[in-house]
Amino acid sequence: MITALDHVQLAAPPGSEPVLRRYYADTLGLQEIPKPPVLAARGGCWFRTPGGGVQLHLGVETPSSPPGKPTPPCASRASTPTRKASPPSDPP
Repeated sequence: MITALDHVQLAAPPGSEPVLRRYYADTLGLQEIPKPPVLAARGGCWFRTPGGGVQLHLGVETPSSPPGKPTPPCASRASTPTRKASPPSDPP
């Protein structure tokens, strides 16, 4: 049984590290954690929640494109759901 995820990996465009740091560290309050030197040379940033329970790894990809449907869910105590999810429909 899976009880936790070690980290979530997302793609980012080359050179976007300053924007990533402003958003994930300054806006969301995540802590940047150092990447191993062999991986740091590739670019990107790693972050974690203050308690270290959740890690987010942002790696550089060329070309970088947003994911289709697979998107990792995130929860926040500050967020309030704006709508209820629809139950899955039965196939025809």
